[in-house]
Amino acid sequence: MDQVDRVVYAAVAGTSTPNLDIGMRGLSTAANYSRLWFGIAGGLALVAGARGRRAALAGTAAIALTSAVVNLAVKTTVVRGRPDRAAAAVAASRHVRMPVSTSFPSGHSASAFAFATAVGDVLVPASAPLHALAAGVAYSRIHTGVHYPGDVVAGSMIGSVIGAAVGRLVRRFP
Repeated sequence: MDQVDRVVYAAVAGTSTPNLDIGMRGLSTAANYSRLWFGIAGGLALVAGARGRRAALAGTAAIALTSAVVNLAVKTTVVRGRPDRAAAAVAASRHVRMPVSTSFPSGHSASAFAFATAVGDVLVPASAPLHALAAGVAYSRIHTGVHYPGDVVAGSMIGSVIGAAVGRLVRRFP
């Protein structure tokens, strides 16, 4: 798996995409500290009525639980170093601040999919656009050179599972 990660990472790094670089860098940065998701939650709470408020609650609760699981349990158990952007020749135009935490799993991806899944369970019409945005955030972490693809896949899976559990729990209690 490590070899596949490195090959795919190098292929992404070696593909020239100057028009995509700015957007991926911006999307990755917007998701720092879940600001993107909290902003969307605030919007849902303000404009989407009672169901929007429940969806916002589900999404923020899913982020909180996912962040705890990823940062306090998984990242401290599975210690994987960050990719070497210089060795892979990731274009400087793609760079975001390199996190100091370990690489596995991607916290950005986990939070993105936790939020999208939990909100989508409560507010179904929001599911597809939020999952598309979550996929963009997840890919941005590879594109900017701060994660291997396996980190992103694992984070996305963890977030999806926790988001589904939180979404179902919130739906059960009116």
